[in-house]
Order: sequence, then C-alpha cells, then structure tokens
Amino acid sequence: MILANKSRHIAAVVGAFAMLAVAQPAIAQEISDSHLAAARAAIGAMRTTNEYDAILPQTALGVKNELIQQNPNLESDINAVVDETAISLAARRGDLEREVALIYARIFSEAELKDISAFYATTTGQKVMDNAPIVIREIRQAAEIWGRGIARDMTQQVGQKLEERVGVARVTDGTAPDQGAAQGTANQ
Repeated sequence: MILANKSRHIAAVVGAFAMLAVAQPAIAQEISDSHLAAARAAIGAMRTTNEYDAILPQTALGVKNELIQQNPNLESDINAVVDETAISLAARRGDLEREVALIYARIFSEAELKDISAFYATTTGQKVMDNAPIVIREIRQAAEIWGRGIARDMTQQVGQKLEERVGVARVTDGTAPDQGAAQGTANQ
C-alpha cells in the first residue's frame, strides 16, 4: 500500500515536472490566497501528500511498542496516553499540507496549478494516478533488463577491443561484471 502511494506520488511529481519543462516557472515573492488555494487543489488532485497519512499512526505504534517493551506493566496506560497524544497531534497534519502547497505555489503559477488540477480531475488524469504503480514497476523492470544488456555488451566489446589492441587473448571472460552496479543505477 505504501509502495503504491509512493508510486502515485512519483508519477504525480514526474507529471508535474513534465509540465514544468514546457511552462515557465512562477517566480513570485508573495503568494496570494488564490494561488495557494490553487496549489492545495493541485496537490489534492494529485494525491501528493496521501502517502504521509501513515506517519502519525506509524509513529504512535512505534512509541507504544517501545514503551510497552520497556514497561509491560503499564501497557493500558501507555496505549491510552499515546492515543490521546496522537489525536492531539493530528491537527498538525495541516502544517504539512500548507508547506507542500507553498512549494508547489513557488514552482508553478496559479494558472499552471489550475491546469494541473483540471488534468488530474479528468478520466485520463485519474488513469495516470491509478496506474502509476504499474507503470513505474514496469519501467524499473525494463531499466534493469536494459542495464544487464548494456553491462553484458560493454564487457564483451571492451574484451574484444582490448584483445585486438594489446594482442592478449581473453582479457575478459566475456561475462558482465556484478549486476549490482547496473541494477543500483536502474533503481535510483
């Protein structure tokens, strides 16, 4: 679930940057209320911050587990206090929304943000969001296969060229080096 949300976020960011590449960035010192509202609408349409909804519950669970492990006799009190504290901190979720909206408002003009929102409100925009995890997974797979092919071909071609240049047979064994390097690049 978290991976799917991250994938959607990545797709949204990629889409946003693609739009940025063809449009001039908004360069404004002051961000109007309507500009900020357009940014909030865009991040809502792109589900940009949805993946961060789990931070508070995960943090609360981690705190509970740690404290209960240290003080098992206080389990019910720890659960109650952590739950109360988590509920009181939930209001701060809006702080993140505002910061993200400001980031988008600094990068995109109000009109561009409205265009982004309009796009993601369409059937095609929803399809982009819904299928982003599949697209990203398949892109990663394709990049890994491509990387392995490049490593194999490079090793073979370098081996052949070095053999021709220095006259030594079998400079390489013709196999690609450890695939971790190629896969590491593909996964970044």
